[in-house]
Amino acid sequence: VRASMPTPGGIADCSDNNRYRCLMGRPRQFSEEHVLAAARDQFWSAGYAGTSLDDLTAATGLGRGSLYAAFGDKHALFVLALDEYCTMMTDMVVTELRDSEGRAYDRLVRHIKSSTQANVADTRRNGCLMAKSASELGVRDKPVSRRVKRMIDAYQAALVETIAAAQREGDIDKATDPKGLAALLLTVLRGMVALRTVGSPPSTIAAAGEQAIALLPRTSSHH
Repeated sequence: VRASMPTPGGIADCSDNNRYRCLMGRPRQFSEEHVLAAARDQFWSAGYAGTSLDDLTAATGLGRGSLYAAFGDKHALFVLALDEYCTMMTDMVVTELRDSEGRAYDRLVRHIKSSTQANVADTRRNGCLMAKSASELGVRDKPVSRRVKRMIDAYQAALVETIAAAQREGDIDKATDPKGLAALLLTVLRGMVALRTVGSPPSTIAAAGEQAIALLPRTSSHH
């Protein structure tokens, strides 16, 4: 919960993740986009608890006073960085699955392959900021859990929409429940991230991706 998160004393208390807008009238000497990206990478690497204010000042190049004035506190900055990350990832997934080029089944297969490849290529085992945040803070931190749920819901909805389109085009069996298949694919795709993060070899991740594609229930004309 918000009250349990560390908060530097004497900081103006504006609402939720819009705190940095409280002083929008003041001239800025820095790019908020770059600061959020630097903070995101720091939190992504070390986690919320593992990131100190000194880490954030070093990563962003801003002093404590500037960080406080612009973003409110460490938690508010974290939520903003997470929000930017979730928005970016959601946009990427939705754009890939809703691409107007080609058939829906091909878009679905392409997405599974690209997600698999991205995990195989994660040699530093960075994982996913959203998943790390949910694991570390999600149960007790409502702003974090809301953002994570919003991203997962959008991801699943895009999968459902693509599966339903593939059914209409005759490439996936119409007897299949789109929501159930989307839930299965989402579990596999998000599970790949977790497996890679804890050290599963690329061959395991690649095999999971191949099996996910093989499990797609084709119509009899495609057998």
